[in-house]
Amino acid sequence: MITHLQPTAPIAADAICPGDPKRAMELASALLERPLMSNLARGLWGYHGVTSSGAELTVQSTGLGGPSAAIVLGELASHGLRRAIRLGTCRSLADGPGLGEAFVVEAALGLDGTSRALGFSGRLEADPDLTVALSASLGHPTAVVASLDLPGEPEDPLGATASDLSTAAFLAACRLHQIRAAAVLLPVFDGRASLEPEAADRRTAELAAPLLVALESSQSSASATARLP
Repeated sequence: MITHLQPTAPIAADAICPGDPKRAMELASALLERPLMSNLARGLWGYHGVTSSGAELTVQSTGLGGPSAAIVLGELASHGLRRAIRLGTCRSLADGPGLGEAFVVEAALGLDGTSRALGFSGRLEADPDLTVALSASLGHPTAVVASLDLPGEPEDPLGATASDLSTAAFLAACRLHQIRAAAVLLPVFDGRASLEPEAADRRTAELAAPLLVALESSQSSASATARLP
């Protein structure tokens, strides 16, 4: 089997997965105590470390587009990944969120080739427990995103208020490999104007701590449920 990641540090059961390697580095620096680079191969920077609460966490970039995300998630699964949150950017469609107004993904419409190649088409739901925890932690609404192979607007958005290149493939790969998955997206373009890269980086950094809270609170909730008679 060909492997694309070459981890030099452990892969945690939980991961936060931005597409951009630079944002992976910044998130790791913000969330981890003394983060170790766990992957450098193919420019897909990844990091491993321990959060302030003592939980192990991986921060791994997935690259650009659905194919790269699907490959990365499959290889992380082989190293023990069990929960993943995508933190990415998107295009806001008509009546969608404003630039910089992050939202939690309720579901992704698989209008891309990768999710179909993985055996999934149509609407892909995010993990409900993680989605509820993210919405509570961030205080943001949920919405539907349409995932495409190339940037643009879908011909028929089918109720989606944003489009991107990766979320459907991310959710499909996670479902295939039995990883609980959710996503938070930041609109950076609306067909007319763009969010400046520096502003997008600032907004991404602001989302880091709430994502970690959501991971920890949903894990605590799941553990408590498991203990019920």
